[in-house]
Amino acid sequence: MAKCLHSICAVSYAVQGNFLQGIIPLPARRTLEKEKIDSLEKLSDYSEKEILQMHGFSKNAVQKLKVYMMENDIYFKNNESRLPLNNN
Repeated sequence: MAKCLHSICAVSYAVQGNFLQGIIPLPARRTLEKEKIDSLEKLSDYSEKEILQMHGFSKNAVQKLKVYMMENDIYFKNNESRLPLNNN
């Protein structure tokens, strides 16, 4: 029986690149790699809500990602913080 369980668990996925390493947890990084999101520019094509719905992303991971993106002057799609202020 142990051999059967071992063979099922033997298939694992390792992240190949180091995109966002040290910024967000490994499960979230795996998801981005599987979705072929390997740059902040590609990430900006998604809304914060879309990213939060992906496997491996918690509110904490999205918040860390959002801060890192803002530090690099890149924002999620439909992000209100990059829209001009209405002074009326």
